[in-house]
Order: sequence, then C-alpha cells, then structure tokens
Amino acid sequence: MSNIKLSWYPYTLKLKHPFTISNNSRTTTPDVLVEMEYEGMIGYGEASLPPYLKETQKSVQSFLTQIDLSSFDDKTDLSSVLSGIDNLSPGNNAAKASIDIALHDLVGKIKQLPVYKMYEIPKREVLTSCTIGIDSTEMILNKLKEADNFSYIKVKLGTDDDRKLINTIRTETDKPIFADINQGWKNREEALELTQSFHENNVLLIEQPFRKSNYKDTAWLTARSPIPIIADEAVQRLSDLDNIKDAYSGINIKLMKSTGISEAYKMIIRARQLNLKVMLGCMTETSCAISAAAHLSSLADWVDLDGNILINNDLFNGVKATRGKIIPNDLPGLGINKIAV
Repeated sequence: MSNIKLSWYPYTLKLKHPFTISNNSRTTTPDVLVEMEYEGMIGYGEASLPPYLKETQKSVQSFLTQIDLSSFDDKTDLSSVLSGIDNLSPGNNAAKASIDIALHDLVGKIKQLPVYKMYEIPKREVLTSCTIGIDSTEMILNKLKEADNFSYIKVKLGTDDDRKLINTIRTETDKPIFADINQGWKNREEALELTQSFHENNVLLIEQPFRKSNYKDTAWLTARSPIPIIADEAVQRLSDLDNIKDAYSGINIKLMKSTGISEAYKMIIRARQLNLKVMLGCMTETSCAISAAAHLSSLADWVDLDGNILINNDLFNGVKATRGKIIPNDLPGLGINKIAV
C-alpha cells in the first residue's frame, strides 16, 4: 500500500433550519472532505467544524499537508498509523478524525469487512434522537412534527426560557427528551430545581449544564440530580475521562472531538471501567461521519446520530435514521457511497 493517494477539499454543509444553541446560531457548518485512493478503492473521511471546536477549513487543510502515508510500512495497521498522525501536532482533533474515518473505510474495503466487524462489535438496531435547536414556539412545534417518527427528542436549552420550552414540547408529545444545555446554566440551585422539574417531565439526561471548567458546581449538581448529568464540551479525548469521572454521570463521545473511531472505541471501554454512562453524539455532518459513528452505536446507552438529516446537501448515501432507528449495513468499510453531483 505504498501508493495511497490522499486528497481533500472544503465543503459547506447547509442546514435545513437555523441551528441555535445557548451561545450562537448558524445556518451552515464548514466541513472538509477527505479521500484516500488505493487500487481503485476510495476511503472517505470528514472533518465537521462547528465554531466551538476552534478548527477551520484552513487549519484542517494545513494539518493534512503534513501527512505522509508513505512513511508507514503497513497502512492496514490502524493503531500504528493513527498514533503516528496524532503525534504530528497537538489538537486538530477533527482533522485527525477525517483521516481516521477515511482509513477505516479504506482498510475495511481492502479486508472486505464492515467497520463493526473489524472491532467485533455486535450489530443491532438502535434508536437515535432527533435534535431541535432553540427557536420560537411556532418553529419548535413545526420541528416536532418533522420528528414524528423518532422515539426520542433532543432539545437545545440554556436560556431563561428552558422550563417554558419543555412545557411547550409537552403540549405536543410525551416522548422522552435529552436536554442539552451547552454550558448555558449559571446558578447551581436554579439548575437543581430545573433538573427536578425535568425529571417529572420525562427528561432522561442533561448534557453539559455549566461551563466545562466548572467542575465544582457540576459535581454538586450530579450528586443531587435525579437524572444523569453528561459531559460534552468537558470531555474531548480518552485522557479527559479520569479528570471528569467524579463530576459527571456519563460522557458524550463525538468522533470530531475524539479524533475518530479508534479513540472513540477506547473511550467507550474506559468509560465502562469508570462506571460512566455513554452517549454517542455528532455534529452536523454528512452520512460519511454519521455512518462511521453508527458502527459503534450498539455499545452506547444513548444515541444522538441525526446530523445528516439536519442538512440538505449530503454527499453520501449511508446510515440514515429510518423511523428513528439506525443500524450499520454490511458493506465493506463505512458502508457508504458518494452521490454524483
């Protein structure tokens, strides 16, 4: 495999609706798509770049120029290759994820194995949530109708109207809710009151209630909350787990934070050792990265892999929620095909 051709290009994901969280709103997400070509086979990868990651299309492409795959004797030795790429420079997690995803896709095609079989992960159908951003009452109700086939709803919160937003949703549906605060809460006593109210309204978990650096208030809330408190922004990679284990009930793993499939799998194993719950999440992404994460989905307690249905210019056919359920297919690699444009 000495003649792998690595290429990439910037791409802009266009969202079906403005996506608003506690600290920003956007209608697009910058992205970089990666291709690894070897003997007529192509492995596809992706770096999705929402603002809080602090990576840009320029920084991702700059990192990718540093990669020399010819320096690795065995390109199918995923651990060795990905470790070498990780050591090129610190950070650049999404850029590293794009290589990890493309390499898994290519190696799976070479070995004629889907990714989940490469890791000996059981295959099963799982339920995924559908995400609703902060919006007007009218738009939230419209989005609930669009999410009618989903069994779980994920709601972006972190405003002064959080209780009102949950009550609005409860006028239309009694489906279980994942509440994502995106570091938006400030006062721990008010936060505890809200968690108790949310518990009564069938909210199953709360993501990142306080600033990621605020371990003290997070640990205080976790110890008293009737529902699990999940780390999102506070946990990026495997090395973060031991630092946050006493402040949270669980973690949200996203490939763009973890540097890809390989480390995400290790994070799941370590989380279980620490008695932490596991949520498998995503950014707004094409079906390339969503399909990559789906191969790990049967190992998670909760799944939030809807990023590809939130955009209207997906470049791939792959895993998509059908009646709110996802399952990886048995095609080699990620199990995706690029759509001709």
